[in-house]
Amino acid sequence: MTSTKDMKITIIGLGYIGLPTAAIFAKSGMTVLGYDINEKVINALNQGKIIIEEPGLEDLVNEVVEEGKLKGISKLEEADVFIISVPTPINKDKTANMDYVRKAAESIVPVLRKGNIVVLESTSPPESTEKIILPILGKSGLDIGEEVFVAHSPERVLPGKIIQELIESDRIIGGINEKSAQLVKDLYSVFVKGEIFTTDSKTAEMCKLMENTYRDVNIALANELAITCEEMGINAWDVITLANRHPRVNIHQPGPGVGGHCLAVDPWFIVERQIKGNIIKLARETNDNMPNHILDKLREIFPDGNAKISILGLTYKPNIDDMRESPIVNLVKLLKENTRFALSLHDPHACKENFELGNLMLDSLYDVVKDADLMILAVNHNEYKNIDFKKVAKLMKDKHIYDTRNFLDEASLKDLGFKITLLGRD
Repeated sequence: MTSTKDMKITIIGLGYIGLPTAAIFAKSGMTVLGYDINEKVINALNQGKIIIEEPGLEDLVNEVVEEGKLKGISKLEEADVFIISVPTPINKDKTANMDYVRKAAESIVPVLRKGNIVVLESTSPPESTEKIILPILGKSGLDIGEEVFVAHSPERVLPGKIIQELIESDRIIGGINEKSAQLVKDLYSVFVKGEIFTTDSKTAEMCKLMENTYRDVNIALANELAITCEEMGINAWDVITLANRHPRVNIHQPGPGVGGHCLAVDPWFIVERQIKGNIIKLARETNDNMPNHILDKLREIFPDGNAKISILGLTYKPNIDDMRESPIVNLVKLLKENTRFALSLHDPHACKENFELGNLMLDSLYDVVKDADLMILAVNHNEYKNIDFKKVAKLMKDKHIYDTRNFLDEASLKDLGFKITLLGRD
């Protein structure tokens, strides 16, 4: 078998995980091919450019492309390793859509050869490697597990720190057998500085899902606390701060919902396989319902429905461009479909072209808040720390702010005559 350092790797899917993974393998000295069905992604890659926002990634991509270590391809060819890093979106019925994974696995079969390694990185329901990947690869006629080695190795990174965390975080390798697990461990050892643990594929799949489910359930607890505190006239943020002084308590923060392709999706992958148990499903429903809770609050503030509402922030979390499963995007859609409110939107990171209601987005925050009856602070981007609220006060029709993140300095805003509505208190 080819030594690890001399292996040619093909990454299938060049999104938020696939592209950084490809670039890091290339930086480690390996020859890497990046495959994607999006020609725009391939063309940008071969120019050393990227079309997503991630600190440090474009410089790294440009470096390894110039060195000839990373190249974008539009047709798969033979390689030593195939890493599947394609999306696993959620269907309307909250089950996993594994179509991209199936197509990726099927595309490998014609170029698969003895000694190859296939890794599924895409987050998937338990048993996906065994029940989806293996039967498809078996069509090659090769002995899967003896002639072709397969594992699931999920990423566990934070957007904005993807490169750092891919390298430094511990990694789980779930092999279909011990030999597969060890070979894939050797592969990732090329760049992973954290500890690498081996297990079976089902355990690795469940570990990834539970890591995000743990956080989703905790956020749901915080959101339920926030709603309860609003009804009782208690400040949930104070409760959380004080309760977390207990050495064994760590309540997360409430907000307008949970988004992204991990926390808002992964728990459903467990629910679809669950026979008993309700906590995970209830937590998901609680977090998914937060945009509706905000909609109800807006109807309470403006019962006649006549108001202009300005929303600051559209991405699913601060300081990134990712809008996947964003609760704020869902809120905007709810408002458009169910109210007569006039809307104006701002986000310094989000791309208008990636949002079907992008026509409501304006480049200038101050144009967005002009003549507004209410400004909603929906995402706590760093840029919103530097808002000139004296200027905002002169532009708004009614000086009223709904802070869904407990982000703004309430005392200074009140000095300027603003009324503040705070999620989790009012």
